[in-house]
Amino acid sequence: MPEILYDPLFYAVSIPAVMLVGFSKGGFGGAMALVGLPLMALVMPPVQAAAIMLPILIVMDVVSLWTWRGTYDRKTLKLMLPGAMVGIAIGWATAALVTAGAVRLIVGVVALLFFLRWLAQILRRSDGEARNQNALRASFWSIISGFTSFVAHAGGPPYQVYALQLRHVPAVYTGTSVIFFSIVNAVKVIPYFALGQFDTTNLAASAVLMPIAPIATLTGAWLVRRMRPDIFYGFMYSMMAIVAAKLIYDGLADILG
Repeated sequence: MPEILYDPLFYAVSIPAVMLVGFSKGGFGGAMALVGLPLMALVMPPVQAAAIMLPILIVMDVVSLWTWRGTYDRKTLKLMLPGAMVGIAIGWATAALVTAGAVRLIVGVVALLFFLRWLAQILRRSDGEARNQNALRASFWSIISGFTSFVAHAGGPPYQVYALQLRHVPAVYTGTSVIFFSIVNAVKVIPYFALGQFDTTNLAASAVLMPIAPIATLTGAWLVRRMRPDIFYGFMYSMMAIVAAKLIYDGLADILG
């Protein structure tokens, strides 16, 4: 039995972390997930935390796909999934060259600027009009999302920069993002194996934490289904601000040492 499974601190941080990521997978976006991984990194290397979490994420994706089945926007997926695959490939090819800290900093700044734009609209008493689909914007942000998801598990904010502006009803927004990131996470498994991210210790830890995944994911979905659109989008943009602050802090800490 791997030594980590006898460490009480492992359970003290990993169980809350998996619950937070599960709420995120249920429909609350990437903010809670970004809190979850750093929690695990308190007691283990960040790379190990990411490797342990990826199989759990895939189980959460399966639960989310079932929960939000039939509720999605086909055009968003058609425009964004090819770019995401390109982004993952770029992340794989440059894994030894690009630091996760630099990626987190860039994504955090972009997310913060996007939140400030939304806040300015609120102060002008305008929620902003829904933007039309655009292949160029979708390709750009999905490439960034695929790349940052691979390198730093931070694919949510770039995806949200494009998808939130479409102003879909909450269920359609959530169902579409669930399919998008389910495919992204499934594709990431191959390069993660190739880079040696998985071993018996990490897979055993994943298996121990796995039962928490469906419970947390279904709880998140239950809450999202009961939120009004105005509350949902206010919450999502607020979470994006938290994501931005966390990413900027982590990025600067990594770069400055």
